[in-house]
Amino acid sequence: MATNEFSKEERVAFDQILEGFEDGLVLSRNVAKFGTDGQLMERANDTIWRPMPYILNSQDRIIGSNVTFQDVEQLSVPATLGFNKTVPWTMTALELRDALQEGRLGKAASQRLASDVNTAVRDVVSLQGTIAVAIGAATGDYDDIALVESVLNEQGVPQGDRYLALNTRDYNGLAGSLAAATRSFGNAKSDKAFERSYVGMVAGFETYKTDAGKRITANSATVTIATNGTQVQYKPTATSTAATGEKSNVDNRYQQVTVSTTSGVEAGDVFTIDGIESVHHIHKEPTGQPKTFRVISVDSGTTMTISPPLIGATGSPTDAELAYKNIEVVSPSATASITFLNTKTAALNPFWYKDSVELLPGRYAVPSDQGPAVLRATTEQGLEVVMTKFFNHSTFTSEFTLNVLFGVVNTNPEMNGVLFFGQS
Repeated sequence: MATNEFSKEERVAFDQILEGFEDGLVLSRNVAKFGTDGQLMERANDTIWRPMPYILNSQDRIIGSNVTFQDVEQLSVPATLGFNKTVPWTMTALELRDALQEGRLGKAASQRLASDVNTAVRDVVSLQGTIAVAIGAATGDYDDIALVESVLNEQGVPQGDRYLALNTRDYNGLAGSLAAATRSFGNAKSDKAFERSYVGMVAGFETYKTDAGKRITANSATVTIATNGTQVQYKPTATSTAATGEKSNVDNRYQQVTVSTTSGVEAGDVFTIDGIESVHHIHKEPTGQPKTFRVISVDSGTTMTISPPLIGATGSPTDAELAYKNIEVVSPSATASITFLNTKTAALNPFWYKDSVELLPGRYAVPSDQGPAVLRATTEQGLEVVMTKFFNHSTFTSEFTLNVLFGVVNTNPEMNGVLFFGQS
C-alpha cells in the first residue's frame, strides 16, 4: 500500500486541474488524434510511422483494351512521443493549511502544461508548414485571409476543418478592420469585433488569438538552384533498401538540394523558385502561382534540406511521381533564382487543415504502490494527466508533480503553412 495518499480535498483539486487543463487546450483540440499503445511505443523507441493521404492517378478506359494497373506507394512519416512535460513544486506543512494557495498552484501547473501542448502544435505548423502567404501590409483584413483560402483551394486542400492562429497584434488588426468595415448599431459581428476584438469565422477559417508565436527573420540572400535535372525529379518511395538488404521507411516530406550558396540562409526561411509553379494535388493542373517552400536545415555551404520535395514527374516518371506530383516546371533552366519571401522580420501566423496535423497522446506507467501517491485521468483528447505526491517526514514538505506525455506530427506539410505581414 502506498505510504502517501491524496486527501479528499486534493482529489477535488485534481478534478479542477483537469477541467482547467482541458479548457486551455484551444489549438490542440483542432488537430487529428491518434491513440498510441504504451507497450508498442516502448518497443519502437516511442516512434511510430503514420500514413500520409493516398493520391492515385486515373486513366481513360477504352472498351476492348486492358487498363494499366498502377503501382501504389503508401507514404508515411515518423511520429514520436517527443514531449515529456512536467511541472514540479513543493509545499511545506504550513503552506498546505491554505487550500486556496494549493488550488492556485495546481491551476498554474495545468495552465503551463496546456500551454506546452498548444505551443507544440503551433510550432510544428509554424516551422514545417510549406504553404506561405506573405502580405505587404502591416495588419490584416478579410482579403488576406481570403487569399490563404484561395491558395489552399487551388492546391486541392479539402475544404472545411480549417484553422488559423493569429498573434495578438495581427488578430486585433483584423478585428479592427472588421469593426470598421461592418460597424453599425445592432450588428453582432461588428459589436463583437469592436467590444471584444473577436473575429470568429473568416473566409472558411476558424480563427484563434494567440499571445505569442514564432517569428521569422529577414533574408536578403542571393541564391540560385538548378531546375533542369534530377533535382526537380524527386521520386517518392515508401521504403529504401540498405546494402545489407534491410528495408526501412522513408520520410518523403524533405529533400536535400544543391544551391549556389547557403550563406545567409536559415532554417525556417520561405522561398519560391523562378519557373516553378504549384499544382492541384489531385488533378495536377498548374495553378499559375509560384510554389512555396521552407528551409528545414542548412547542411553545408552549398546544400540545404527543403520541404516539400520537388516532384516534377518529368522524363519517364514512375507511378508514384505521377501520383504525388506537386510542381510544374514551367521554364526549365540550368539555374533559377530563389526568391525569399521573408524580406523583413515578422511574426508567423500558422494555419492548417485539421487532418494534416496529429496529436499523439502517450501514457506513463507510474507505479502507485512504491511510495508516491498517484492520480491519473484522461482528457477528451486522449491526453493522460498524471499527478504525483510525496511527503518527506524529515523536512515536513510535500512534493507534487503534474505530468503529460505526447507527440505532435505534421503528416502533410503541403496542407498547412504560415501567413505573415509587413513584407513590403
